[in-house]
Amino acid sequence: MVSNSNEFPPCPKCKSEFVYQDGEHFVCPECAHEWAPKNEVVEESSFIVKDAHGNVLNEGDNVTLIKDLKVKGSSTVAKIGTKVKIIRLVDGDHNIDCRIEGIGPMMLKSEFVKKA
Repeated sequence: MVSNSNEFPPCPKCKSEFVYQDGEHFVCPECAHEWAPKNEVVEESSFIVKDAHGNVLNEGDNVTLIKDLKVKGSSTVAKIGTKVKIIRLVDGDHNIDCRIEGIGPMMLKSEFVKKA
């Protein structure tokens, strides 16, 4: 199969190179994202946070811990299976600012959660 990397830009959402044009828009067959060529630069600046299984996470989503996590500065452990509500997605050494019932506010890496 011939790559279209010279003809069309990669998908700004999932970075797939299998993009095609449909009328005035570009379409990604892998994630079904559609965008207009003039909006390409704006959408590329946003970052995407994915859980341990590759599902895209959004603010307000509920996630579940897939591993017991020690809470820094405490003897408390956040147990596997604990449900967490995402308050904010951030770009840094951790991806998720959240609140865990009984523990309080925490910062988690997305590799330790799955979408509920």
